[in-house]
Amino acid sequence: MARETIYLVQAYTQGKRARLNADTPIRCKSTESALKTAERLGTTKVGVVAFSTSGDAELGEYDDEPVVFFKIGRLPAQFQDQ
Repeated sequence: MARETIYLVQAYTQGKRARLNADTPIRCKSTESALKTAERLGTTKVGVVAFSTSGDAELGEYDDEPVVFFKIGRLPAQFQDQ
């Protein structure tokens, strides 16, 4: 199967003892759609990140490093340096 690019928005809420809890990821159709969703969620969530990744859905293999194009607020370490 051919490689495809998926666009995801991951939001986080505040848990106990300053822990971040991940909401269910939101799959979007495009970069623009993901940006709009991330900006909207950024006003109510502790942290939000929007990114894309490419891979083969049939094999379940995706790039190790996503391409982050939006982030705001508190995020897990994996998104701090991107």
